[in-house]
Amino acid sequence: MDEMLLLTRILLVGFICALLVSSGLTCGPGRGIGKRRHPKKLTPLAYKQFIPNVAEKTLGASGRYEGKITRNSERFKELTPNYNPDIIFKDEENTGADRLMTQRCKDKLNALAISVMNQWPGVKLRVTEGWDEDGHHSEESLHYEGRAVDITTSDRDRSKYGMLARLAVEAGFDWVYYESKAHIHCSVKAENSVAAKSGGCFPGSATVHLEQGGTKLVKDLSPGDRVLAADAEGRLLYSDFLAFLDREDGSHKLFYVIETRQPRARLLLTAAHLLFVAPQHNQSQEGTPSSRALFASRVRPGQRVYVLGEGGRQLLPAAVHSVSLREEASGAYAPLTAQGTILINRVLASCYAVIEEHSWAHWAFAPFRLLQGMLAALCPSGGGAPVGAPAAPGIHWYSRLLYRIGSWVLDSDSLHPLGMVVPSS
Repeated sequence: MDEMLLLTRILLVGFICALLVSSGLTCGPGRGIGKRRHPKKLTPLAYKQFIPNVAEKTLGASGRYEGKITRNSERFKELTPNYNPDIIFKDEENTGADRLMTQRCKDKLNALAISVMNQWPGVKLRVTEGWDEDGHHSEESLHYEGRAVDITTSDRDRSKYGMLARLAVEAGFDWVYYESKAHIHCSVKAENSVAAKSGGCFPGSATVHLEQGGTKLVKDLSPGDRVLAADAEGRLLYSDFLAFLDREDGSHKLFYVIETRQPRARLLLTAAHLLFVAPQHNQSQEGTPSSRALFASRVRPGQRVYVLGEGGRQLLPAAVHSVSLREEASGAYAPLTAQGTILINRVLASCYAVIEEHSWAHWAFAPFRLLQGMLAALCPSGGGAPVGAPAAPGIHWYSRLLYRIGSWVLDSDSLHPLGMVVPSS
């Protein structure tokens, strides 16, 4: 079975590459796979501009402040020194404090150092402020956690700072601010914060409807289950559960709570997950032919989502009454069905996250569904499990592969900032 799993993965990767090449040759106008053949034109940030365009310590940027780290605190072990020779550290305190930072901050800084040298040969990245143990910054500054750095170029040419800020965005910093004429401020999410690991999931307490009747907790789904979903026209049907694209048993997550009143429903899902929303001008009472998929973090009161009507025979557009945030510790689960949709707590949702294009995501999983079907046909006694069920909790390997491909072929702003955490390399 191990040999079959290895062969399946090799065939799957080869199939994806073939699809990417062919689509690059045939896609029409606009951004598409295969379009990034020339270096992307980078636009410098304007003075006082910050990206993303939200406050630094909010969910869509670097997340909340988690408390000051001192040399005597338990969390001091979260900081790691950066001895990259391609980075100049000012270290005016002569304590080495500016070299200390979280691993995430270190990874982004090292990536930026390479970009700086490529952009301006002979110039290096310079860090003027890193971890602050002396209280020189404002209250609740992320410098106190080693999650923020202030940077310049080694030649201190201020005409370069706008482009330096752009390079920092491209390097993956979670918030970049052209704060001062004298430096750029950059920060990252906490290593273990709910902001850094929101993903695209539902809580383990969410329920699905089974074909044989009754409901089941989403965390208890297994290959072979058939759950209620809907096709592109909004017709209800039962679809095979294939796999968990992400599974984190018992983890703490921050969920968006979407509530409706007529029909009454309550759905919890993470910021980057897709939810089908009806256009305001569409007065149709059933089906979803004109619906679009939005990130949960973009759903607002007054918009309409699709809820299972009384009797369970049709979907009805229901106005969102409230949107709130709630932290739960019941785990996080991202089920994938063959249809690519699923009804969770009686609300129709996409199985996909990270990119706000349901059809693109469903297309990208076509090779996975094909190989899953082939294995099921060849090994009907549970042969689909090696591909469908990850051996351990976490993000499915196929999702990781697609995320890496997407990060390469799409602009960074095409992916939700809280979409996925990949291991540091």
